[in-house]
Amino acid sequence: MQRIDLSTSTRGYPILIGAGLLGDPALLAEHTAAADLLVVSNETVAPLWLPRLRAALPGRRLGECRLPDGEEHKTLATLARVFDALVAGRYNRDCRILALGGGVVGDIAGFAAACYQRGVDFVQLPTTLLAQVDASVGGKTAVNHPGGKNLIGAFHQPLAVIVDTDTLGTLPERELRAGLAEVIKAALIRDAEFFAWLEAHLDALLAREPAALELAIGRACRIKADIVALDEREQGERALLNLGHTFGHAIETGVGHGQWLHGEAVAAGIVLAAELARRCGRLAGDELARIRALLGRAGLPVTAPRLGAARVRELMGMDKKVRAGQLRLVLPEGIGRAVCTADYPAAALESLLAAETGSEQP
Repeated sequence: MQRIDLSTSTRGYPILIGAGLLGDPALLAEHTAAADLLVVSNETVAPLWLPRLRAALPGRRLGECRLPDGEEHKTLATLARVFDALVAGRYNRDCRILALGGGVVGDIAGFAAACYQRGVDFVQLPTTLLAQVDASVGGKTAVNHPGGKNLIGAFHQPLAVIVDTDTLGTLPERELRAGLAEVIKAALIRDAEFFAWLEAHLDALLAREPAALELAIGRACRIKADIVALDEREQGERALLNLGHTFGHAIETGVGHGQWLHGEAVAAGIVLAAELARRCGRLAGDELARIRALLGRAGLPVTAPRLGAARVRELMGMDKKVRAGQLRLVLPEGIGRAVCTADYPAAALESLLAAETGSEQP
């Protein structure tokens, strides 16, 4: 089992990575030490993994809140179902919420934990690759709004992140590939050596070779943990973790939440950011080619949908990195280096959006 310790100004906690962790009574007892537990999961994951979790947590009151599956359900209405379950079960402030599922479940469960009785503890039990390497780590919790992705939320750090790599055995192929977008992103912003490793071992990852997956998850989590430790609330360096996300969130909202997976939209967004960086002289053409090639080999989109430049620009204006009306973008400056900046020609962005997203309306 790998252990990565993340320390923030509000809480330190471990990220534990290995096979069979959801069935380990001693491990779970250490990190879920509360008499009253509520498992928040969804209708897809719960039948697969909740029985194993329940068997490993004897002697506790273990309630369940099973949510509908899909990004389109990441809403205030779905969040209210978690509150209803907590109130109906008469859970008090000393309860603990367990988030068993992908990024949507983790975000909703974490946001509920941040709000219920002004804050209760929760543990992340991510079951998708994307959640394991990104969404479960760092304490960002949120739901979507029709006007934008993750606009309503809070920072609320978990007590622990427990990554059972066995769960990837039941993950659909499309979800696995979407998770690889966040792995590639992590390497691109911080670790050129890891990026080269991904180029050499992508086939092993797609084949779900356990050793390759565990190594990739660990390295991606280490990159994120190191950055979050420096900037818990995204006032500076943590913004680098949003490479591809300003474009990607606009794509997700523009096509309709749930139509593109988050990792798919991020992949297309990374290519847009890289192309803008190339046009601004920040990124070499051969590096752009490597980025596009690796994402393409992973089976991820490398072109954006034709939503129309005006619509994409409008949606990007709701990005959380906007400061004083200026849209800051995360741009790669080489493999393993990125910068968050508003120092790019506005005309270059407009030209890029016109070329890559078109003038058609959805």
